[in-house]
Amino acid sequence: MAKPKNVSEFAIFVDGEPYVWWLQRKPRWDSDPAERRGMAIAARHQEGQREAVMEFPPGAQPRIKAPQLQASQIDPALVARAIASAVAAGWEPLSRGKTVNIVVDETGG
Repeated sequence: MAKPKNVSEFAIFVDGEPYVWWLQRKPRWDSDPAERRGMAIAARHQEGQREAVMEFPPGAQPRIKAPQLQASQIDPALVARAIASAVAAGWEPLSRGKTVNIVVDETGG
């Protein structure tokens, strides 16, 4: 999955393995509940190519004029739980293949 060139990547260790993650999609709210989307975090093993995208539920709508979510504001523990959940769900980060989409809960589990 191609990512924009201006995306900041962050290093993280999960179960002793080095990963790189970035904010793939910011949350999107709409008056139509079916159109609401939560944030999505993408990750790959530092030595691998295969990516996983962990999709979170939309959550509560922020106040009007609230600042947009930035990747640096995301708790690293949440990212680590989401990556661990993706591995537990069958993502093999060191294999080759298509990007894996995993839906996680608001805690990353």
